[in-house]
Amino acid sequence: MTTPTMISPYRIEIPQADLEDLAARLARTRWPDELPDVGWSYGTPTSYLKELADYWATGFDWRAAESRLNAHPQFLADIDGTRLHFRHVRSADPAAIPLLLIHGWPFADFSALIEPLTDPARHGGGPAFHLIIPTLPGFGFSGPHRRPGDGAVERSAELLARLMGELGYDRYLAHGGDAGSFIAPQLGRIDTGHVLGVHVNDPITIPGQDEDGSAYDERDRQRLAKLQQWGQRDTSAYAGSHGRPQTLGNGLNDSPAGLLSWVIEIVHTYIDPAKDLPEQAMDRDRLLTEISVLWFTGTIGSSMALYKESDVWGTEFANSGVPTGIAVFPSGTSIRAVAERQHTVVRWTEYDRGGHFAAMEAPDLLIEDLRAFAAGLA
Repeated sequence: MTTPTMISPYRIEIPQADLEDLAARLARTRWPDELPDVGWSYGTPTSYLKELADYWATGFDWRAAESRLNAHPQFLADIDGTRLHFRHVRSADPAAIPLLLIHGWPFADFSALIEPLTDPARHGGGPAFHLIIPTLPGFGFSGPHRRPGDGAVERSAELLARLMGELGYDRYLAHGGDAGSFIAPQLGRIDTGHVLGVHVNDPITIPGQDEDGSAYDERDRQRLAKLQQWGQRDTSAYAGSHGRPQTLGNGLNDSPAGLLSWVIEIVHTYIDPAKDLPEQAMDRDRLLTEISVLWFTGTIGSSMALYKESDVWGTEFANSGVPTGIAVFPSGTSIRAVAERQHTVVRWTEYDRGGHFAAMEAPDLLIEDLRAFAAGLA
């Protein structure tokens, strides 16, 4: 039995004491030594992290970031006891298409997409969208989840389907990257009658156990080799580590320098390979805004629960039949042969810049692809 969904307006207001505590903790960081001339091969370099942490403590303006976050309407929904924070930005265009933007781990800042997609007349044209931008359970202002299973991507899909119904959207599009690239297609499977189309960037495509790639074309064989190389390197160890979210959470929730180091190393791994540092791939203040949200809300541990609770790793997914658009960026390993088996792919586009965090690294390209995909469905 389901209970009525309660939705109420929300505004971000971090207490000043929390800002002062963050600065004090960063100032007291006990830094380790680092080996010379190893770059990022041993993880986040201490020398680099010191500079970034100092900027976070003394140069980054949280209040300006908070004001930007509060610039668009946001709400809290209680759906069967699960708290869900979301932004809801409606276009003035009466023909606007509802579009659900779904982030992954550890975050995705969709702010660069909001004005162009809701007000295309002032931003290059194209279809207009009503945007629904949720914060997944266990992340940020949705707060730490309180029940095992609430972090699963399958659960997120169920909650988002409920939310779209509560908001009165009978037909909608869903876009996602990273974990969102699992959740958006899952919406197509469980809410098929309401999902107009699914769009994802760099979907994680894991071949079947008996699939050796011999039937793939050359481009897919290259991506398979890249995926296998990634799986053999220690850079893939983070996903396994997230399977023990409480262990990591105990430390990272207490140390902002530790939290920064962990997140930054993973961001560095997946940015556009043509970039050397995270701030070369995306705006440094936007990046620190997202990390600050994880810190202030105490959700770094619970955000990792999706790795433990989700039953999606290596799964052979059923094709929902929902039209699907896929955008692939240089850091991606998406295998087209697998994607086309599991999805009804009507658009496949490969870009020569951008990375895993496309909404923050190459928002112009993502906007272009979303517009073209939606127009193609008309």
